[in-house]
Amino acid sequence: MNPVLQFGDASSEQSYRILTAPEILELMGKYQLIPPLLKEVVIDQAIAQIECTPQEEQQACEQLAQQYQGRPDQSISPEQLNSMAIRQLKLEKFKEATWGQDLESYFFQRKSQLDRVIYSLITTSDIGIAQEIYFRIQEGEQSFAELAREYAQGPEAQTDGLVGPVELQSLHPRLIQILSVSQPQQLSPPNQIGEWIVIVRLEKLLPAQLDRPMRQRLLNERFQAWLQTQTSAQNWQIKLLDE
Repeated sequence: MNPVLQFGDASSEQSYRILTAPEILELMGKYQLIPPLLKEVVIDQAIAQIECTPQEEQQACEQLAQQYQGRPDQSISPEQLNSMAIRQLKLEKFKEATWGQDLESYFFQRKSQLDRVIYSLITTSDIGIAQEIYFRIQEGEQSFAELAREYAQGPEAQTDGLVGPVELQSLHPRLIQILSVSQPQQLSPPNQIGEWIVIVRLEKLLPAQLDRPMRQRLLNERFQAWLQTQTSAQNWQIKLLDE
């Protein structure tokens, strides 16, 4: 038996254990640890040829050191910290080199989903009440906020019916459809969404912008999709080689 991992107190049979390669692989498979490991291996391969200047590496190391400063966990050595910083730096440069040039076109493909909205909402299970609410708002008899406090059966009752800002893509498809064709302050008649009747008014549309946070988000999104394909189940298998 060739031990690969040993841990615990050698003087205590209860806490001391030796694991061989087959045992480690079996445990990694059992606890779903192989996919995360493969992702790190794929990343190492991807960034192997990425170059950084000494100044870039120094800055990355200093920034990460500041983030870890004062943390109670002192198990990470300065060498490990520097290695982590340089690896992350190379990874960000890999993302930019791979997807940065066509990120603008990708942004416009996704923009309709990334736009945010603020809207007023009243949900009820009674179509008769929904129609009455709609006509009261339309005729100016009562405000949306007053009626939301009185009749709304969802959490919007606690916010005067106001919801958002939220990204359109996070909403129900029917609600996305309604808000996407609405103009600000446009009141939509009662609509059935699942088991609820909803009355919706678009308050404000907040168009997504390709600023620095959005750019980083989309780069991460493209990278994660690529990484998932690289580590999908059909791309790996466990195989023990004879010595």
